[in-house]
Order: sequence, then C-alpha cells, then structure tokens
Amino acid sequence: MSENQKTEQLRIRLVEIALEWEHYFGVAPSITNSISEVDAALLVGMQEGDYCAAGVSRTAVSKDVDFICNGIRYQVTANRPSGKPGSPVTLVSRKTEEKRPFGWDRLIWILYDNLYVLQEAWEFTAEEYRDLFEKEKRLSPAHMRQGRCLSRRCSEN
Repeated sequence: MSENQKTEQLRIRLVEIALEWEHYFGVAPSITNSISEVDAALLVGMQEGDYCAAGVSRTAVSKDVDFICNGIRYQVTANRPSGKPGSPVTLVSRKTEEKRPFGWDRLIWILYDNLYVLQEAWEFTAEEYRDLFEKEKRLSPAHMRQGRCLSRRCSEN
C-alpha cells in the first residue's frame, strides 16, 4: 500500500469513528486539528513520508509550528461546523503576538464541512496576517478569505 493510500485509509477510518461518536454522544471528538495539519502539509506539497518522519519531534501541544516544509514554518488552524442548527462557522480563532512575534512563517486556515471534507484553504504570511488582522478583535471566514487560496474549492467560490 502506498503512503497516499495509507493516509487516505487512516483519514477515512478516523472520520467514520468521529462521526459515529458524534451521532452516539452528541458531540464529535476533537480530530479537526490532526486532520487539518495533514491536509495543510499536503496542500503545500509536503510528501507524506516527510510529514510522518517529522512527527517524531511533534507533540499534540507543540507551540507555534505544526510542520516545516522547505524550511517554512507553518501554523494551521481549522473550523468545522457540526451540522446542527445554528452551527455554521462564524468565528475563527485569532492568533496574537502579545509577548513575542509569531513563531511561524505562514498560517493556513482550513474550512471543512460537517463531514470533514475540505471546503476552503487559505494561506497568509506572518506579515500579511499581522497587517490585516492586528486591529481586529474577532475574525470570521470572510476575513480569512483575504488570504491566498490553496484549494480548488475556494477558487470556485
């Protein structure tokens, strides 16, 4: 089985379990971060083997950098609506530089649908993000759509 097939197979199983969990318990487990980091790495051209090998030095709570590709430090953030009434994504978490500069070079924001299918992906350099959002108190998907589109779906909208 190729790396691509293994990643896709694992992703499908993880999503199936998360959706089953959500159906049974009412709230999905937190898998969006894990899925979005892999999706973002693949979107910028990182090879799956390189992403997996770099996982040795990553933890679930690694600060600032989710992965490094071609010497560029990436931070990933993502949103997924639950599909329940009143659950569309209206708020995007804002990255701040309160005590020190960003520890990443580029940020990628991903929007999923309620089945964890990637809908949009947008990229910002740290400078672009700072210039656009440093005075904003709250961010929305409309703010994030000011970045560079990384997915075919967002370019269709």
